[in-house]
Amino acid sequence: MTSLLPPAVAGLPAATRRRFRTRISGHPEGTPRWVQDIAVVGDDEGWFEPGGVVWRVHGDVATLVGGITALLGQGAHPLALAGVRGHSNYEQDPWARLAGTARWLVVSTFGSSALAEREAARVRGMHRRVVGTDGQGRPYAAGDPELLRWVHLAFTDAFLAGQLAVGDDLTARFGRRWPDTYVAEWRRTAEALGATDLPSSQAELAEALAAYAPVLEPVPADLRSFLAAPPGLSRAEHMFYRGLSSAALLLVSPTVAPFAGVPGRDARSPRERAVLRRTRLQLLALKVVLGKRSPSEEAARSRLA
Repeated sequence: MTSLLPPAVAGLPAATRRRFRTRISGHPEGTPRWVQDIAVVGDDEGWFEPGGVVWRVHGDVATLVGGITALLGQGAHPLALAGVRGHSNYEQDPWARLAGTARWLVVSTFGSSALAEREAARVRGMHRRVVGTDGQGRPYAAGDPELLRWVHLAFTDAFLAGQLAVGDDLTARFGRRWPDTYVAEWRRTAEALGATDLPSSQAELAEALAAYAPVLEPVPADLRSFLAAPPGLSRAEHMFYRGLSSAALLLVSPTVAPFAGVPGRDARSPRERAVLRRTRLQLLALKVVLGKRSPSEEAARSRLA
């Protein structure tokens, strides 16, 4: 199998795999304390069905592409962007912020109800400290239900688009309406943080995003450049990341794409379809390298066993 992988993936030594897991989770084996807690805190199934749609979407490496798409979407809302820029050091240490976001996603997905609720309380506490005004004097608060709603919409849309475009096809297992199931089920985490009036289907999600068009603004050029080439990547990592980011630009929703200055999902030329095919192959190869299941899912299955 290794001989069939792209050179950028087939050549990954153990040290590079550890570095990849450290970037995603903050731990070389992908098992920081909060992943270990998934195995031992609580004894119920958690907020989502084991092996269900949310598990499958968030356990797929297509989330790597969806995450980039989500950041572009969130950056189109000036107040959401002001909160990130004013209360994080993502430009100096983007990987620490990535690991922090991964923690919320993973614990909410795979943890017991008690652990997911504990994680939601932690994030709500962080949000209470994120308040201020943007460059035009407009106030923002990370705990504002309307701002939380936008972040959730951008996140959900991006991860769903990533799964549909470059992830495993879930139709055979869950039926053709599995995207509706994902949208309906994943809103539980946003509600736990304080968001309201959330969509429960793919169509409602698109409508909710479109309604934000009047308040969106162009994504700043420096953020777009940062997402295209984050600092600290080795040459091999940069090559791999470039494949992911190229696909991410093709997954942005039609509402956000004009503000992000990217083709978005409405563009599907032969060249763009080729980009998605290459990225899909990258991700399939990465699954071979990393293994079938993430450490987080293994921890959840250990708890349930």
